[in-house]
Amino acid sequence: MSAADARKPVRFNAFAMTAAVHQSPGLWRHPANRSHEYTKLGYWTGLAQLLERGLFDGIFLADVTGVYDVHNGSPDAALRGGVQVPLDDPMLVVPAMAAVTRHLGFGVTASTSYEQPALFARRITTLDHLTDGRVGWNIVTSYLDSAARNAGQVKQTAHDQRYDQADDFLQAVYKLWETSWDDDAVQRDVARNVYVDPAKVHAVGHQGPWFSLPGIHLSEPSPQRTPVLYQAGTSARGLAFAGAHAECVFLIAPTQAALARQVADVRAAVARAGRAPDSVLIYALATVITDADDARAEAKHADYRGYVDIDASLALLSGWTGVDFGRLPLDATIEYIDTDAGRTALAAFSKADPSRRWTVREAAEFIAIGGRGPVIVGGPQKVADQLQDWLATTGIDGFNLAYAVAPGSWADVIEHVVPELQRRGAYATGYADGPLRARLFGHAALAPDHSGGRLRDAVRAARAGAAHAASPPPAAAAAPHSVHAEPALPAT
Repeated sequence: MSAADARKPVRFNAFAMTAAVHQSPGLWRHPANRSHEYTKLGYWTGLAQLLERGLFDGIFLADVTGVYDVHNGSPDAALRGGVQVPLDDPMLVVPAMAAVTRHLGFGVTASTSYEQPALFARRITTLDHLTDGRVGWNIVTSYLDSAARNAGQVKQTAHDQRYDQADDFLQAVYKLWETSWDDDAVQRDVARNVYVDPAKVHAVGHQGPWFSLPGIHLSEPSPQRTPVLYQAGTSARGLAFAGAHAECVFLIAPTQAALARQVADVRAAVARAGRAPDSVLIYALATVITDADDARAEAKHADYRGYVDIDASLALLSGWTGVDFGRLPLDATIEYIDTDAGRTALAAFSKADPSRRWTVREAAEFIAIGGRGPVIVGGPQKVADQLQDWLATTGIDGFNLAYAVAPGSWADVIEHVVPELQRRGAYATGYADGPLRARLFGHAALAPDHSGGRLRDAVRAARAGAAHAASPPPAAAAAPHSVHAEPALPAT
């Protein structure tokens, strides 16, 4: 590892879910685990305070809108194992966490396949207001047929079409967040009896292949306007989407070789979209099991392995991939099958690393603690070495840390690993001020080369041009009396 690699800061998010079981099936039974307290506000406020003490960038909340019922054609294994069911709404715990912290970011997952742009945009703006600009959105297109059925569809839309729909969804919400209200639209002018200047609020007039949105955004601009945008797809279509929209990318791979390929693909996709390849922060999934020294960490890992639930792991893997692994022998080799579920999840065990052939049993055992990312075990020095090696070898910027037991896995990292990384000059010693985007990238607004930033700037230019063309003498100008329609805009 070069001196420059050693100095590269390690970044952490906590990867969680408003459920008893996220990515470690069976570990809900461990006496040290408290994730079953997910229905209590005190669990979430205490976790937020813990993570802020550890200087984590944020907490990244996963979500699904269906049940894992691919395994043996039934939800029974998921229900018995509590695998991401029962499950609460992740957005609703954010204000409570924000109230007890000042800097921690909050990444919430929501699917463009089942949301409506106007109502979703209002919920996100509300969260951005209530958190003082600390909200990010993990953009997903969903992968469960059960979710589609719950939304009144026979089955989910084809994989690539879901991204076409997502592109249209993003155009609609960009217009709401970035163009509907001028910065100074809210006047609060007591003398003139004007709360909002109607001339500074604009109907967005969006008409796309999936969504029609003629009106205005219902909410005034929040500190970030658009939340920090996270995305995790690495299929060909997912990469094109990430290149256009993602500011942070969440990757999952079981080996450094597979992860390095994904990182290169993401940065190439960002470049093809006309953006600087290093303008995107990339976080990789990992689970750290640590203690005061290597021996204690290894003993802890062995203890956790005793709680693994293979059947529940296969319920997860089947749901992620759309392949019913319950109907395959445990010693069968995993082969790639093109499905409309999560193509990346299956490719991680079949195509991403040609040097490795996975059996069903090996894959189930691998994901049983922390999901599809690596499990890093050891004392502070060993773990810090490995984390820095993953950064140097793969080109990632940080880690989404899953847990074996919650909140203990994160508490152990904060107690043992964070001080070691700080001693090496490879971890933050404090938070920068400002909204989440400003802390991550140095600017609060979407960058000008981002697709949302380009749309914003095109709208502003068109609006300025229309105003200049009209420009009647001040005495002849009519007093504004209603929200006005948007001028014609370039195609987006």
